[in-house]
Amino acid sequence: MKLIVFDCDGTLVDSQHNIVRSMQFAFEREELPWPGREATLSIVGLSLPQVMQVLFPEGDAGQHERLTEGYKNAFQYLRATEAHKEPLYDGCREVLDRYHAMDDVIMAIATGKSQRGVRAMIDREGMHGYFASIQTADDAPSKPHPAMIHQAVSETGVELGNTVMVGDTTYDMAMARNAGVGAIGVSWGYHPVDELVSSGAHDILHEYNQLEASIHGYLSGNS
Repeated sequence: MKLIVFDCDGTLVDSQHNIVRSMQFAFEREELPWPGREATLSIVGLSLPQVMQVLFPEGDAGQHERLTEGYKNAFQYLRATEAHKEPLYDGCREVLDRYHAMDDVIMAIATGKSQRGVRAMIDREGMHGYFASIQTADDAPSKPHPAMIHQAVSETGVELGNTVMVGDTTYDMAMARNAGVGAIGVSWGYHPVDELVSSGAHDILHEYNQLEASIHGYLSGNS
């Protein structure tokens, strides 16, 4: 049995539009200078409390908490409007459908998103039952701590040696390495490929249909 753990934002769905707009709103509401699009996307994958510490290190705990709440409120508002944009990446649905139909593959999610955000994505895409374990910032320490992967492994009963993490950020790659599982990076997300490699990626995908061969290559070499 194989376990494939997917990141969400930047890996399954392209949510940069919502993330950038929500972060800009949060900083403007506090009358603080917004760090900008590049800085905002660079922290995708971390939990929100850590995000605010990175983007506004000179702030105090109260400011970080207000920024976090402002971001959450803005994201929730966008999700309920026509401005919401969070499409699946090209080829993603076909790959998920194929793995969902296999008897020897289990899928999971490990993300800095909230449980509410992941459930909304699953509802919207009609992917109920696709993921046997959903690990979020609500349930575990932020990436690159390995807890999300270890909890997914524990819940599914799959061995670490038969597990891979698929993600688009350096935090995903470092989390996979820290957990002792395969680290497969994707080039279509929010962190540069060279940074994924330097963070420990075993392989880099440039399109979703390369995933099966990449997983097979890693697991074959790990057996």
